[in-house]
Amino acid sequence: MIGYAIRRRASGRGPQPVRDLGVVVFVTTTASLPVFLVGTLAVEIRHTLHFGTSALGLAVSLYYLGAAGGSVPLSRLTERVGGVRVMRVASVVEAFLLVGIAMFASSWTGLLSLLLPCGIASAAIAPATNLFLARRAPVHRQGLAFGVKQAAVPLASLLGGLAVPAVALTLGWRWAFAIAAALACLASAVVPAPRAAIARRQHGGGGDREGVRTVPLVVLAAGLGLGMFAASGLAAFLVSAAVADGFGKAAAGLVAAGAGAAAVIVRIATGELADRRGGRHFPVVAAMLAAGAVGYALLALGSGTPAHWLLVPASVLALGAGWGWNGLFNFAVVRSHRHAPARATGITQVGGRLGGVLGPLSIGFLVAHSSYTVAWAATAVAAIAGAATMLVGRHLLRGSAVTPAS
Repeated sequence: MIGYAIRRRASGRGPQPVRDLGVVVFVTTTASLPVFLVGTLAVEIRHTLHFGTSALGLAVSLYYLGAAGGSVPLSRLTERVGGVRVMRVASVVEAFLLVGIAMFASSWTGLLSLLLPCGIASAAIAPATNLFLARRAPVHRQGLAFGVKQAAVPLASLLGGLAVPAVALTLGWRWAFAIAAALACLASAVVPAPRAAIARRQHGGGGDREGVRTVPLVVLAAGLGLGMFAASGLAAFLVSAAVADGFGKAAAGLVAAGAGAAAVIVRIATGELADRRGGRHFPVVAAMLAAGAVGYALLALGSGTPAHWLLVPASVLALGAGWGWNGLFNFAVVRSHRHAPARATGITQVGGRLGGVLGPLSIGFLVAHSSYTVAWAATAVAAIAGAATMLVGRHLLRGSAVTPAS
């Protein structure tokens, strides 16, 4: 699906757009692997390192905490030095950290100490890839480009799910991280050289002087954070919840892979439709969050009951609709801040990362002290609140200045 979308995106433009978008997908996927491997391989990792569900939530949250702390300063750095350089260096750093998890994580605290810098590296890669696309992708195809790029995140979740039967249950969970490290090294190697004209535009343009609209972006960041609270909590605990409901480990991994595949398809489709629609992107994001809330509610209704089979369609709906809007969101932010795309998305990503911190942490606490039913109900409430906040942020953004339709 991603390969087809890349070819559609590059139609009539020669081989360079295919390479550029393929590189972005590859780099983004490898940057997302650490946290999703921890979530999907949680049963095996917890058995080896001896920690519980609350500790798992804290481990995943620490990754997002590192990402939240690095988002704004690293986005400013990216605007100065360029997306290509940041993508190359951050991918190599990610590879070393993945090797560290594979070889040296012998305790829960050891895992924590490596996941935190993984999050910081991810915080560098996100604005770098956004800037890379904003400068290289044709304006009339940027919706699809950002959709394909963000499809790499659930693609990492899909790969993490497949890693359970393919690697963790055969070779062991450490080998999954070793393979991910090799992929991160390869990702750094395939990043193309910066284009001279783009580099001059980045260093000589007026992006920093024009500034960004901070208040609307902060509100949109809050909406992103609420949506990510729900999605990251589900991604971290979906496999564990499936096993608790009676699914086998391999089947639970395949459920996670299927839900991740749904998010991949939806992100690409929403990007394609955004290019055709031309505006009203944030209301579409809000509607998708509301649809995702229905999926979370179905998870709550089926958990621990004879209707536990609802976990399969509910997880597909929750991650497909409730997590399939990220590419559209980033595209809308970039479209309204074309002069400083890395800085603008760096601000909004703080909210997303903080949601990623609080989501797994809160869901882990609720699971440990109550039930999966209560945990999934909390994600449904967060998704609804996120939808409402998106609409408020859009209203503020439209009122702050004359902007392209968002």
